[in-house]
Amino acid sequence: MKPATAKRNEKIWATISDIPEGCVASYGQIAEIAGIRRGARQVGYALRHLARGSKVPWYRVIQASGKIAFNAGSDAFNEQSKRLLSEGVAIRNGRIDMKKYRWQPDLDELLWKPSAAWDDDQ
Repeated sequence: MKPATAKRNEKIWATISDIPEGCVASYGQIAEIAGIRRGARQVGYALRHLARGSKVPWYRVIQASGKIAFNAGSDAFNEQSKRLLSEGVAIRNGRIDMKKYRWQPDLDELLWKPSAAWDDDQ
């Protein structure tokens, strides 16, 4: 993996790690917060390359419509649903109410989170 890609993936994973329990975020929202312009697909790419057993809460990332991206009934869909339900996120017909569960970090949270200390030159 190229160093620039690895650095981008690390930023994406750090942003996903900031999503609080019981909240979800869309692929595009993660890209925006991570500073990756028009990067929703890059978020999906980073998630596909997440190491097995990682502590990054990948299951908190869903489509902007509130839909779980995996096919209903698949192992991945069932695992994501199980994890979200265990955090109190309601799922109805494979969808999550984004008005109720969408992560909406305030400016302080974005500025003072641990990953905000990252510097692109490091």
